[in-house]
Amino acid sequence: MADKQLEEVLAIAIQREEEAIAFYQGLYRRVQDETAQDTLAFLAGEEKKHKEFLLNYRAGEYKAESLRMNTVVDYKIAEHREKQDSAASLESKDAYLVAAHRELASYNFYTSLAGIHPAGEVKDLLLKIAGEELRHKEKVEYLYANTAFPQTDGG
Repeated sequence: MADKQLEEVLAIAIQREEEAIAFYQGLYRRVQDETAQDTLAFLAGEEKKHKEFLLNYRAGEYKAESLRMNTVVDYKIAEHREKQDSAASLESKDAYLVAAHRELASYNFYTSLAGIHPAGEVKDLLLKIAGEELRHKEKVEYLYANTAFPQTDGG
């Protein structure tokens, strides 16, 4: 049963990573700023790495402890800022906010999924993936804060 459950979770996770790649590629096309485009391309690349890891994990090449878990700073910007319309042409700061909301949703998805699993390999894997999504959120919230509220000469 655990193998079937793990296989189902991995299929869902791989699908979500594919959706994230497409999301960031679409967002890339809506932003004119090259720095924001570079960031969105980086995020799409990170999601591709996650997908590759999950595919390799499913093939038996890794164990759950293979994902790193570092301390992440959660600025909670996305939780306190209104979600932007990702269909419109976006300024850099808006693209970062859209990305932060996407990462928050992914983090919440994986933590919720982990919450319904008993202790073990599946739960550990889901929590580690959630940590990766929170790490992405940290990056784009940092970029949002520095783009939306740039430092001025006065302080």
